[in-house]
Amino acid sequence: MVAIDMDGYSLGGIGVGEPVELINEITDFTTALLPEDKVRYLMGVGTPPEVLEAISCGVDMFDCVVPTRNGRNGQAFTFSGEIQVRNAPCKDDFTPIDPECDCFVCKNYTRGYIRHLLNTGEMLAMRLVSLHNIYFYVKLIQISREAIRNNRFEEFKKQFVSKYRPK
Repeated sequence: MVAIDMDGYSLGGIGVGEPVELINEITDFTTALLPEDKVRYLMGVGTPPEVLEAISCGVDMFDCVVPTRNGRNGQAFTFSGEIQVRNAPCKDDFTPIDPECDCFVCKNYTRGYIRHLLNTGEMLAMRLVSLHNIYFYVKLIQISREAIRNNRFEEFKKQFVSKYRPK
């Protein structure tokens, strides 16, 4: 494929049940074979730490169902970890999904209200958490780009992963 001199190259089929370590190893091995001046697109890999690891390997673009699929199931992503909004601790929680987030959802809805919507089967809940998650991912990529420009991506990744713990 490299001999064809395409505009970009995609990697796929490696994020379907394989252990994270193997996904990272294959991504790193494969991207090392691809020209650095061509787009590298990774399909189907998408938790926040996985995205940052793939960026370290030289991946430029991603697509994955994680932000919306997990959002539909009540899981929200934040810079300090994952939150299962459907769970009991959010019942009487009148804070936003992420108090430091500027998205529409965090500015207008509380964890407790979204939990109520989720547990009553209201479609709005799935949309709200998915919207928040997409905003989170866009922000994560924006911060990553800025860290790359400032030659501090690995430092950013290390800080992010150390704070990011599923809750």
